[in-house]
Amino acid sequence: MKAKYYSLLFAGLLMASACQNTKNNQTSSEIEATDTSVFYASLDNKDVLLYKIGNEKLQVSITNFGARIVSLEVKDKDSKDVDVLLGYDTADEFIKNTNNFYGAVVGRFGNRIGKATFTLNGTAYQLEKNDGENSLHGGTNGVYNKVWEVKSLSKDALTLEYVSPDGEAGYPGKVTMQVTYKVNNEGGLEIEYSGETDKETILNLTSHGYFNLNGEGDTTILDHELWIDADKLTEVDSNLIPTGRSIAIKGTPFDFTSPKLIGADIDKQTPQLKYGLGYDHNFELNKKDGFSEVASLYAPKTGIEMKILTTEPGLQFYSGNFMKDSDPKGKGGKTYPYRAALCLETQHFPDAPNHESFPSTTLRPGEKYSSKTEYRFSVR
Repeated sequence: MKAKYYSLLFAGLLMASACQNTKNNQTSSEIEATDTSVFYASLDNKDVLLYKIGNEKLQVSITNFGARIVSLEVKDKDSKDVDVLLGYDTADEFIKNTNNFYGAVVGRFGNRIGKATFTLNGTAYQLEKNDGENSLHGGTNGVYNKVWEVKSLSKDALTLEYVSPDGEAGYPGKVTMQVTYKVNNEGGLEIEYSGETDKETILNLTSHGYFNLNGEGDTTILDHELWIDADKLTEVDSNLIPTGRSIAIKGTPFDFTSPKLIGADIDKQTPQLKYGLGYDHNFELNKKDGFSEVASLYAPKTGIEMKILTTEPGLQFYSGNFMKDSDPKGKGGKTYPYRAALCLETQHFPDAPNHESFPSTTLRPGEKYSSKTEYRFSVR
């Protein structure tokens, strides 16, 4: 983001009244506080604005368009600020380029649903197809494409809400969902999701951040070291839809039970790696119930380490296999080439509604959807 925006830091944003979305409900001073000359757009008669939370360990910029994380700055081993998250400089660029999901909350169902259909209580629901014959991250009408309402804001936390109407993108039920971003004193960005419905439905939200711990604009993540606490992988077919079977990964290219360079085995000629053109798979975490550490990512070049803690049973590791030089330019006009970033998405398993053996993603009236993930940063 431009220096002009950062110079504003929290000016004017600490007022609760700054949480209004619609242009008619915002005062000019509140709009100016987010510096609309740097980041502003209007979509569906709602303002798309930028908000910032942070402390001495990390600074996070978030937009209410798709509840996206726009930037995430942490200190490297030389105490220099490094933005480790890919994205764009302007609201318009995010709106025009939603297909890569940069930094967004995706859903109603994060990941893929085979043939874009599922059955619930004997009723079949047809979803939007946006990944061949499949539905990906909620379809073309997913929550990543919506302007969320800011419900509360402080110097270290931001809560956004979106109400998805019954039938949106083919999903049943009116679902009210919230996401809260909070920075903590351990160098962590906490992301908490909640949701309620008036009709039985499915819900599986996750954050689709593209990380490069050498800094966004760096050309590869193959030099990053990854550890994942998972002994099994969800097997997929050639369309990356789960077969319903699990694969033991010990001794395979998918074995990250000990820290390993991502580039070490990524080009091995195995069916699963061929299907994903690299890593694009759900790791079935060894953790049981509760919130715990499940993975870590380390970049020797900067010394930045990112630990992942979650309540979720799965972690989708995507190694940027579909990125290419011809993609729209990112921050500062940078090119984001092939495998220049990775995603580590905490979630329930892909295609879960079509597999009874997978952890359930069903949400019923009177129940509350709840999920928490933390990306915790340090140097070593």
